[in-house]
Amino acid sequence: MNIQKTQQQKFIIYILLIAISILTLFPLLWLISTSLKSPTENLLQTPPQLLPSQPTLNNYFRVWETLPFGTYLYNSLIVSLLTVILNLLFCSLAAYPLARLSFIGRNAIFIAVVSTIMIPFQIVMIPLYILMVKLGLTNSYLGMIFPSLASAFGIFLLRQAFMGVPKEIEEAARMDGSSELGIWWFIMLPAIKPALITLAIFVFIGAWSDFLWPLIIIQDESLYTLPLGVAKLAGTFSLDWRLVAAGSIISIAPVLLLFLFLQRFIVPTDTGSGVKG
Repeated sequence: MNIQKTQQQKFIIYILLIAISILTLFPLLWLISTSLKSPTENLLQTPPQLLPSQPTLNNYFRVWETLPFGTYLYNSLIVSLLTVILNLLFCSLAAYPLARLSFIGRNAIFIAVVSTIMIPFQIVMIPLYILMVKLGLTNSYLGMIFPSLASAFGIFLLRQAFMGVPKEIEEAARMDGSSELGIWWFIMLPAIKPALITLAIFVFIGAWSDFLWPLIIIQDESLYTLPLGVAKLAGTFSLDWRLVAAGSIISIAPVLLLFLFLQRFIVPTDTGSGVKG
């Protein structure tokens, strides 16, 4: 009787999860459907039609030929990849001493860093723009990357990961004569690989989808990223939502592929497995 009741509960949970998944994925499915519809199909028909009656890829070709989406894609890749690399570097360098070294004011510094999470970007946007102008970094990749060189969330995440690494690994490295920088690079970073990959995914998604800061710092269209390109696409083809949907799919596809490829690395691993008795 208890087994049957448990199976019924699992069945209800699975049905609820499937329903929630469908509701969550429906906007994406509708976007894909719109991008594949031909000009003869009515997007506003009642009842709405999810599956295109005459699916076509012509909308994607038109978007790619009309606007320099290849340039936008290249700019987004450069900005996002550099942001990820530099963010991982600086956040790990800041998190390591906060987690593993003892010095006066360590906890106060950590609290101050984490407290900055509560400060909205809009508050620092104007002084940050003035700084970029004075440094001559407007209309440049570095100008787009600069605000994301490090993040309080990244420092917090990596600090917690560093604190979970067994001290025996660190002590063994010191006994072998390794420096603090060597311990950070050769011992600690490989031990927290899941946290690094998790942070990389978050940073990449944030940099890839960032619209406000590139809109402020970039005036040269040749440096537009994909969010700016999609916004221009919406303005150019404001009456043809098929092309806007196609451009949006092109914009979000790399993020989805990245997540699908790296999600298996997010599962926490046993960092203590490297310690042998």
